[in-house]
Amino acid sequence: MFKSVRAKNNIKEKAEIQMTPLIDMVFILLIFFIVTTSFVSDTGLKVSRPQAHTGQDLNRDSLKIAVGASGEIYLAGQRISIFSLRSIVAAKLKRNPELSTVIIADKATPAETLVKVMDELRLGGIKKISLATEKI
Repeated sequence: MFKSVRAKNNIKEKAEIQMTPLIDMVFILLIFFIVTTSFVSDTGLKVSRPQAHTGQDLNRDSLKIAVGASGEIYLAGQRISIFSLRSIVAAKLKRNPELSTVIIADKATPAETLVKVMDELRLGGIKKISLATEKI
């Protein structure tokens, strides 16, 4: 007889789904994905790269230098002058002697500007210089 009374009392209670743990888990996943996502805008300048059939993937640890169509130079998101490029590269080369450089130049960049940038890199001690292209 006691069982039937208890069963009647339990039927009256409403079953509820606890949303708090679910919301907590969603926020934890959101934070995880935001923190682990890498954003690829480390040059600080948006360029339209030239196309090439023979493009190859290079090391991600390379020093990336962006050169705009009007000759502006960006390194690590900051605009620098051509005159300071040599000393910056020499300082980075002391920390990593095997440092390679990728020049990410706009396809409208004058060849003279590219030659000046490459010359400053060589004078700074860089031995491996590559030009970034879009693979066809």
